[in-house]
Amino acid sequence: MTADRAASDLTVAICAYTLDRWDDLSAAVASVRAQHRPPAELLLVVDHNPALLERARRELPGVRVLPSEQRRGLSGARNTALSAARGELIAFLDDDAVADRGWTAHLLAGYRDPRVFGVGGLVRPWWLEGRPDWFPSEFDWVVGCSYHGLPDRGSEVRNFIGANMSFRRAPALAAGGFRTDLGRVGTRPLGCEETELCIRLAVRNPGAVLRYEPSAGVRHRVPGHRGTVRYFTARCYAEGRSKAAVVRYGGAARGLSSERGYLRRTVPVALLHSLRRGALGRAAALCGGVALTVAGFVAGLASRGTPPNGPTGPATAAGQPIGDPS
Repeated sequence: MTADRAASDLTVAICAYTLDRWDDLSAAVASVRAQHRPPAELLLVVDHNPALLERARRELPGVRVLPSEQRRGLSGARNTALSAARGELIAFLDDDAVADRGWTAHLLAGYRDPRVFGVGGLVRPWWLEGRPDWFPSEFDWVVGCSYHGLPDRGSEVRNFIGANMSFRRAPALAAGGFRTDLGRVGTRPLGCEETELCIRLAVRNPGAVLRYEPSAGVRHRVPGHRGTVRYFTARCYAEGRSKAAVVRYGGAARGLSSERGYLRRTVPVALLHSLRRGALGRAAALCGGVALTVAGFVAGLASRGTPPNGPTGPATAAGQPIGDPS
C-alpha cells in the first residue's frame, strides 16, 4: 500500500459529547485539516447531544457529522464511527487533542506492512495550568497521555492510548468493536475499552501486529482539575476496576502483561530516583497511585458479575451485542 493510496483510504474520527469543549473540538478539527496528508474523510460522532449535533452541522463545513447510534458513552460513539466510516483505515483523535501536522503520515506509514492491524502514537500532555511538582510522568496515563516507560521508538505493543490510535476497520468491526460496558460515559473516569479491543484483535488474528509509533504525535489538553490529588486518586482506583474487567474478558496473561513490566521496572526506578532527589511528594504519588490501582483491581474482581458500566458487551456493525470474545 503506497502512502498516497493509504491516505485515500483513511477516515479520521472524532467523538464529542459536550458543548463545553467546543473550542477544543474546533482546534482538533483544524489540526486534522492541516495535515500534510489529509484524510479522505473527517467524521465527527456526537454522543447524544442534539444541541452539539446541530451546531457542528452548522459550523463545521466539510466534516461529516453523525449522531451516535449506540448506547451513550465513548465506546458507543466509536462503534458508530467504525460502522459509518468510508475508509479502510480509521484513526481516532480525542476532541480535546491537537494532532501534529505529520500525524496521519506517520500513522499511515505503519500500514505498509500487511501484518499491522493497528497503529497508535504518542500523546503528549498539554498542562493548561502547569504540571504539579508531585505528579509523576510515569502516571501520565491518569490524564489520558503517554507515560514514561513506553518505548521511545517504533515498537510492537499490546494496546494503544485512546486519544491517538488507528485500526484496519474491517478486522476491528469483525472483532465486535469497542465494548460498551467499558469506557468513559460523560466525565465518569472509567476506561480500558481500547486495551480490551486490542487484546481481542490479537486473539482473533494470530500474527497480527499492533504498532506504537511515537513520531505520530498529538497534544492532549489537561485542564487544572485533572492535576489535583482528588482526580488522581479517583482515576487510579477507576483504572484498577477497569483492568479487572479486562482480565475477566481476556484472561490475566494478556490483561496484565504490560502492567507486570510497569510494576517491576518502571515504578521502582521512578521511586528510587524520586527518593534520591528528595521529591517526597512524587514518591508518595507513585506509591499511592499503585496502591489505589491495586485496590480498585481487587474490588473489581470481587464484584465479578457486573462490569463497570453495565451488562452490554461488544457490538456488531448493526449495534447488537455479540458473544464473549475470549
